[in-house]
Amino acid sequence: MILRVFEDKSSIARAAAAQATEAIRSAITMRGRARVIAATGAAQFEFLETLTTTPGMDWQRVELFHLDEYIGLPESHPASFCKFLHERLLDKTGISNHHLLTGNSDPVEIVRLATEAIALAPVDVAFVGIGENGHLAFNDPPADFQTEKPYIIVQLDEACRQQQVGEGWFEKLSDVPRQAISMSVRQILKSRDIICIVPDARKARAIHACFSGEVSPLAPASILRTHSNAIVYLDQHSARLLSPDTLSAFAAST
Repeated sequence: MILRVFEDKSSIARAAAAQATEAIRSAITMRGRARVIAATGAAQFEFLETLTTTPGMDWQRVELFHLDEYIGLPESHPASFCKFLHERLLDKTGISNHHLLTGNSDPVEIVRLATEAIALAPVDVAFVGIGENGHLAFNDPPADFQTEKPYIIVQLDEACRQQQVGEGWFEKLSDVPRQAISMSVRQILKSRDIICIVPDARKARAIHACFSGEVSPLAPASILRTHSNAIVYLDQHSARLLSPDTLSAFAAST
C-alpha cells in the first residue's frame, strides 16, 4: 500500500483519475473489458467529475459493480447511492453493463444477484473511500475480516449514520436507515488495484487510526495495508495527524 498526500481535492482528483484511466485502459487492452467497483459519497465528487470527462475512454467495455447501498431507501431519495451513480457516473459515460444494489428491492435477492455477477471474473480496479469511523464500504467497526461472501447485509453504527447527517444526505439521525448491503472486506481486497480517496479534516482521526495503529477490525480500512496495489489519496487536512515516520513508511509499496 502507498499513501500519497496532495494539496487539495483537485490535485487528488487529477492524480487518482489518471491512475484509474490507466487501470481501465490496461484491462481493456489485455482482456477486452474492465471490471470496476465504484464508491459513492462526497469524497468522490471531484474524482468522478475528472474521470468521466477524460477523453478517449471506451466506457462500453466497462462493467460496473456497486460498493454499498442502504436497505429500504428508494432511488428517488437524495441519499440513494444508485441515484448518485446514475447522476455522476452512469449517465455521463453511458456504461450499460452494471450491477446496482437497489435499496428498495428484496435485499436477499439483490445480494444473490450481485454475488453471482461479481464471482464470474476478477475485478480490475476498485474505487473506495474511508468513513469517519474508519469503515471501508459499509463495513463498520468491528468489521468482519473473515467472511468470504462477496456481499453482506450489515447493521450501521451510530457514527456511520451520523456522518450521513453531517454530509447533508439526511435531515436527522432517525431518517438514516439502520441496515445496508455492503461489499465485504475480502471481496474489496480481491481487486487487482484499489484507489482510495480520503480528503477533509473530518477524516483525519480515522486516517490516523487506520495507518498509525495496528491492522484491526476496529479500524476497518487498516486492512488496505495488506494489499500490494492499493494507493490511498489524502489531502493535507486528512493527513494532518500522521507522523513523518508513518508517511515515510508508506511512501513506497509495502
